[in-house]
Amino acid sequence: MNALKETHFNFPGQTSFYKGKVRDVYTIADKYLVMVVSDRISAFDVVLPEPIPYKGQVLNQIAAKFLKATADIVPNWVVSVPDPSVTIGRICEPFKVEMVIRGYLAGHAAREYAAGKRQVCGVSLPEGLKENDKLPEPIITPTTKAAVGHDEDISKEEILKQGIVSVADYEQLEQYTKALFARGTEIAAKQGLILVDTKYEFGKADGKIFLIDEIHTPDSSRYFYSEGYADRQANNEPQKQLSKEFVRRWLIENDFQGKDGQVVPEMTPEKVESISERYIELYEQITGEDFVKPGGINILDRVDSAIKNALVSL
Repeated sequence: MNALKETHFNFPGQTSFYKGKVRDVYTIADKYLVMVVSDRISAFDVVLPEPIPYKGQVLNQIAAKFLKATADIVPNWVVSVPDPSVTIGRICEPFKVEMVIRGYLAGHAAREYAAGKRQVCGVSLPEGLKENDKLPEPIITPTTKAAVGHDEDISKEEILKQGIVSVADYEQLEQYTKALFARGTEIAAKQGLILVDTKYEFGKADGKIFLIDEIHTPDSSRYFYSEGYADRQANNEPQKQLSKEFVRRWLIENDFQGKDGQVVPEMTPEKVESISERYIELYEQITGEDFVKPGGINILDRVDSAIKNALVSL
């Protein structure tokens, strides 16, 4: 299948290139970023050997849709989306914190709560909650942006005390985060989904705050299905999730969790195609739109041409 595994483009005015786990990022004239969302897939901090056709397009188009749908709340980094797998945007100086917001007790917060902690990132939680319960109100639980290793929980008070973000900027980030989560919750509800938790990243350019990176994708957010949520909670059953959890489960069932000595299970063409189909399902469920597979020329040629044409008009 025609998948975008990696790119080695050379664009006019290119000043640097960075290859992440799933993204190839080109810097143009130290002013713009060209973000190519490849079809590479990672789990347990390991990039799996086979790319997943259309995965990059799914993530890029979901992010593009939600960035456009929230542009009235906060300006974002996007200048253009010249190809289904590409976003071009302005370079911003990122804040060294990620704004994580949670409407439900799930994931990391649920694990902390189960361990007996009643504070997460300095935010107090009431007694009597169980995993996946709705919180009295959404809470912001920031993390530091680690240059090396994993991001760490941090409180608002510590962020301000350390001067990581100024008081005025942090207050604005909180307002934006709450408003974005409220909008994301509204959009999800129309699709029969619950936006459980998510993260936002912000940066500054010319003294102005911008929303950067991706938002509300299955890679940066957790969704539950609304239908049956209350019954599952009442019966202490796991919630039905919309995320890439199905990939992690397949790997775990085949004795792979990224640990030393473990081998990635064989990714047969049938397995690759089934993962691709699941990502397309995610797209259609989250957006409420039919997924359109691009036809025609080789994917590398298509992406290269689209970017070069877009750069001419910048």
